[in-house]
Amino acid sequence: MDLKTTYLGLKLDNPLVVGASPMVDDMSMVRRLEDSGASAIVMHSLFEEQITGEKFATIYHMELYAESYAEAMSYFPKNDEFALGPDQYLEQIRRIKAAVDIPVIGSLNGTTPGGFTNYAKQIEQAGADALELNLYSVAADPEESAAETEKRMIELVKSVTHAIEIPVAVKISPFFTALANFAYKLEEVGAEGLVMFNRFYQPDINIEALEVKPTIQLSEPSELLLRLRWTSILSRRVGMDLAVTGGVAGHREVIKSMMAGASVTQIVSALLRHGPEYLTRIKQDLINWMDENGYSTLGQMKGSMGLDRCPDPQAFERANYMRTLHSWTPQK
Repeated sequence: MDLKTTYLGLKLDNPLVVGASPMVDDMSMVRRLEDSGASAIVMHSLFEEQITGEKFATIYHMELYAESYAEAMSYFPKNDEFALGPDQYLEQIRRIKAAVDIPVIGSLNGTTPGGFTNYAKQIEQAGADALELNLYSVAADPEESAAETEKRMIELVKSVTHAIEIPVAVKISPFFTALANFAYKLEEVGAEGLVMFNRFYQPDINIEALEVKPTIQLSEPSELLLRLRWTSILSRRVGMDLAVTGGVAGHREVIKSMMAGASVTQIVSALLRHGPEYLTRIKQDLINWMDENGYSTLGQMKGSMGLDRCPDPQAFERANYMRTLHSWTPQK
């Protein structure tokens, strides 16, 4: 069975990419991920606040996943062990490149250029095969318009793509008024991949202590639907490779993502729940399903349910809005 795919110019043995997570901080974990069938590994994000020497953002701590699932507890280093500084981050890329044969993708999280661009060069020099720019930004400034927010992000991506030679993918949120247009602009300034989507972690409020409490929940398969919709819409409309992240819990989610037009899927939560060896099961289940349904290559299914090929394109564009609303009936 041929599971080969191409992402960011990288020839991968299968579409099972390990998304950004603290798992890359543990070298034994990295080796287990490769042994279990991971085709590439994305480093957890190095944040702009770390590079500029400012206090780590609250968002950074929320992305650690610590204490989020009992069975995954042993996978997580403590905060002081996990928080790799800029120099340690580069050294970890070198260690991983020396330890495994699969591609390693660096990750930067920020919203302004400057030293950020310089660090992209250092990640390239450290040996990363590609770079993922995570545009995690909450547009909370009432004086900054949507157009200004997008322009700032586009300029950041442009500054990075023009500064390095390795391919750049951009990880975005779904909260753009004209997401397809924004994707097109990213491609215009040199992005070669689009990762959909960021998960915005929502803080809770402790009403007794009067404190804002960071919360984290691992993704669920229901989150995949939004990713499928936009992957299908953008497939063949942009030249970038598309990656689906969020809600990929098993082989069925991988298949749906590929049919929608994705080149790869990024998996994190399922591995935190079940361990890195779970990749082996996903891969074997994928092979079995393809064999049972007459597929011999991954390419046969890729994009088969994209907007340009879907029997009912409006199901993606309008999502059959009225039909969907009226299809629900209350239980008696």
